[in-house]
Amino acid sequence: MSRLPRTTWLYFTAQSINLTAAVMSVTMAATVGAALAPTPALSTVPYGFQFLLLMLATYPASWLMSRLGRKRSFLLGCVPLALAGISGYLAVVQQSFGLLITSHAALGIYVAFANFNRFAATDNLEPGLKPKAISLVVAGGVIAAVVGPTLTQVLREAGAYQAFSLCYAAFIGLAIFAALVTLCLPETPAPVAKPSLARASLLSLPSAPIMLAMAVAALSYFIMNLLMIQASLHMQHMHEDFTAMRLAIQWHVIAMFAPSFFTGVIIERLGLRTTLCLGLLMLAGCALLNMIAHGYWAMSSALIILGLGWNLTYVGGGALLAQLLEGHGQTFKVQGQNDLLIAIFATAGAFAPALLLSSLGWQGSNLLCVVLALVLLVATVKVVKGRGVSPASMA
Repeated sequence: MSRLPRTTWLYFTAQSINLTAAVMSVTMAATVGAALAPTPALSTVPYGFQFLLLMLATYPASWLMSRLGRKRSFLLGCVPLALAGISGYLAVVQQSFGLLITSHAALGIYVAFANFNRFAATDNLEPGLKPKAISLVVAGGVIAAVVGPTLTQVLREAGAYQAFSLCYAAFIGLAIFAALVTLCLPETPAPVAKPSLARASLLSLPSAPIMLAMAVAALSYFIMNLLMIQASLHMQHMHEDFTAMRLAIQWHVIAMFAPSFFTGVIIERLGLRTTLCLGLLMLAGCALLNMIAHGYWAMSSALIILGLGWNLTYVGGGALLAQLLEGHGQTFKVQGQNDLLIAIFATAGAFAPALLLSSLGWQGSNLLCVVLALVLLVATVKVVKGRGVSPASMA
């Protein structure tokens, strides 16, 4: 088998829907929150609850998949997306801050389920196709980067409806679309574990490579979120206009997801170790560029490098984890732990920028990211040998 099956493209579509909803929420959450919050200090609380529920729901979603299977669990996950649309629409119409919090909390639950699309795409695939499958599914972000902002712009003040009310209502349509895509998935059995590993415990898994795969994906997400948001704040301090800032961030998002059409091939050609090391060097290089160069074009270039580095580490880390869990009885449990860790660090990366900018400053924050990236680089070189995981590590 040398080609990806049809189901991979279904998961690509499902992930495109997931990321479209996420991009729309990023675009409008703070604006609507500021309009409905009783005080400006609470304007980002709804978006914070979205991440909080994402964290809390990630492990239960993984547990449900181990009991109900992927298809039923993904269908169940479409329900909170529809609820997010209903409560979000009512929140805007009724000017209810509580309903807005409910909407974003429900959206976080949906995202927790949908984030497993990339792992579900690897179920029962031969090892050589797993990186390509993860890479293709993550590439759904390219669709979201175009559709999300466009949909928000078109629906923001459409007709006689209140501003942003139809944007939230669009989540209902996305939920229906996601459910239809999920119904097209075959009733495939859970990944078959090798007889010797069917009842294996977590202690039988190679701890060092597992921890490395999780650490690379989680800390890289932290670095990406931290530097992306701090770049926006720093550009404001430089008095760059909003259009210029939006363009820089848009190119960053494209750099995050566009390479996914090729990341699987890169992993196949260069191997996991080289791919991960290249991604970590890009993250460190982005931070170094921020420290030594100044001006809009330097920061925009750094953001593009940041997006490329995140892609290689996120897809590479997921591919390494999929390789390590091949045929293991604890696949769902470890995947849940992995995505929970990513959610925690992604949330930290979203909330820490202002605090670190005020305490460490722009230079100090970037230096911190350089150190984190280099520590991960050394660990990757030590744990991952050649094109895969060292036999010693697998013992």
